[in-house]
Amino acid sequence: MNHWLMKSEPDEFAFEDLAERPGRTEPWSGVRNYQARNMMRDAMKAGDQVFFYHSNTATPGIVGIAEVVREAYPDHTAFDPDDPHFDPASDPGRPRWYMVDVKYLRPLARLLTLAELRNYPELAGLALLRKGNRLSVMPVAQAHWDFILSLEDQAPAGG
Repeated sequence: MNHWLMKSEPDEFAFEDLAERPGRTEPWSGVRNYQARNMMRDAMKAGDQVFFYHSNTATPGIVGIAEVVREAYPDHTAFDPDDPHFDPASDPGRPRWYMVDVKYLRPLARLLTLAELRNYPELAGLALLRKGNRLSVMPVAQAHWDFILSLEDQAPAGG
């Protein structure tokens, strides 16, 4: 099993929205970055777990855990001219963009903020903490996954 982090702007799609979906499952569509697409298409597998991260908010951070329940398949939003993620160059016969389905598992015991995560040398190398990283999908090493989960029941560091 692999581990991932997926970013979403909560005003676009929040972790709570996932919890409210039928079956608590939702397609993770609209990814329009080739590197993120390649990870979803080539490496994400059913059963992989995902940290759900709220970005572009006053206090960005990891809010919950989801699971990949359907492996990559063509992202139909790329073919819909009425969808904000429409890509006129995408061809249904040779899809350019892919999505996976994720399922809500649980919220974290508390928000693990980006500022707090930066305080831990144990998280050196975590893609999320790299300067300039804007990917919406990124891998999380097992050691980083375990360490982040260990923070849930601790008081926030540096705060």
